[in-house]
Amino acid sequence: MISKEDVTGVILAGGRGSRMGGVDKGLQNFRGMPMGMFTLMRLAPQVGEVMINANRNLSAYESFGVPVWPDGIGDYAGPLAGFLTGLEHCETEYLVTVPCDTPLFPQDLVARLAEALEREDAEIAMAAAREDDGQVRSQPVFSLMKRELMESLVRFTQGGGRKIDAWTAQHRTVLVPFDREGDAPSGFSNANTLAELHQLEEKR
Repeated sequence: MISKEDVTGVILAGGRGSRMGGVDKGLQNFRGMPMGMFTLMRLAPQVGEVMINANRNLSAYESFGVPVWPDGIGDYAGPLAGFLTGLEHCETEYLVTVPCDTPLFPQDLVARLAEALEREDAEIAMAAAREDDGQVRSQPVFSLMKRELMESLVRFTQGGGRKIDAWTAQHRTVLVPFDREGDAPSGFSNANTLAELHQLEEKR
């Protein structure tokens, strides 16, 4: 079994926040604290170590009390740049990625991803969730991966690759649906706008 001490979590807070007016999403208020801190408190019990990937307001994120690392790739290259930053600084066998704008993600996220990764002898376990139209779709920014994939991701990004699905398709990937009875429908709802953020605050 993969234990939580074998997993490092990286919170992806490196985006431009363009659909939220350019604000830093992880520093927006959510239930009385910065959304990134809420995310950190939800993730920390599930993993051995946590770090944050951010590209601005680094001192604000450092005040959360965990290591903060900016992208190694310039120009806000997207979530894969955060994946790569996490892998470069990960000292455990596994890395799990979560975005800073989806604060109500499942509290058993890492355990279920780890169980599926091991069961299927996969290299990446990716969450999937039922969306408003009833379809279960992958949530690629919620992925558990082996640290040994770093070289592959370096090659992919150096070649100009930016799409998560194009990279994960090169590896043994298992989709893990979070649609059991009892799974909160808001578990993978993200806040792209301030209005969506306020709506999320009301959900459980």
